[in-house]
Amino acid sequence: MNKEFEQKNNEFIKKMSKDIEFKKQSQKWLNTSIKYQYSYHFSWLGRPIIQYPQDMLALQEIIWKVKPDLIIETGIAHGGSLIFSASILELIGKGHVLGIDIDIRKHNKEEIEKHPMFKRITMIKGSSVDKKIVNQIKKFVKDKKKIMIVLDSNHTHKHVLSELKIYSSFVKKGSYLVVFDTIIEDIPKKLIENRSWGMGNNPKTAISKFLEMNDRFKLDKKIENKLLITAALGGYLKCVKNL
Repeated sequence: MNKEFEQKNNEFIKKMSKDIEFKKQSQKWLNTSIKYQYSYHFSWLGRPIIQYPQDMLALQEIIWKVKPDLIIETGIAHGGSLIFSASILELIGKGHVLGIDIDIRKHNKEEIEKHPMFKRITMIKGSSVDKKIVNQIKKFVKDKKKIMIVLDSNHTHKHVLSELKIYSSFVKKGSYLVVFDTIIEDIPKKLIENRSWGMGNNPKTAISKFLEMNDRFKLDKKIENKLLITAALGGYLKCVKNL
């Protein structure tokens, strides 16, 4: 990338991060988008992805930069995110995606399995924090040098904190651990459906607790500063120290 081009971009990103009014507008837009289930409107190579396009661009940049041997994703839903990660790895020419979900519905499983990118995907059915499942994953990651984690399953504080403690151990310096739906903490209560998570009990509160106990990860502020609209505000964690 041209150094002058990159430097100019970085200057604008810094300016944006200090533009309080622009941030307010972005949050207002985000809040409004939730009413229309905006993140549900998009697909990747034919499968619903249920993410904001801005976050997918950010993930693409991270995957391309890190070039992981394995991407572990908790939460599968329709499989769009698995297909997305697998397709970027296909372009890189290496790597595999491991998806874990407590409920892999039959029609989704069938569609994922017949997709051209399934050759780079493995799915495990079960809770991402269940000891038996974690033991399976440990065997799977044994020979993988670079591992990236994407957490997007049960959004309660307890569950996400457990995931953070478990899956952070697989990540080495230079790679990332990305946690989605941290926005639950910052959006109006009336916009949140009747779920087991909410303000004070969500991925963002779990990250806060995790970072108090773990000095291996730092929030990559540059990513969220340039996105502004993101479902993972405070959720892009870069590993800065090996175990």
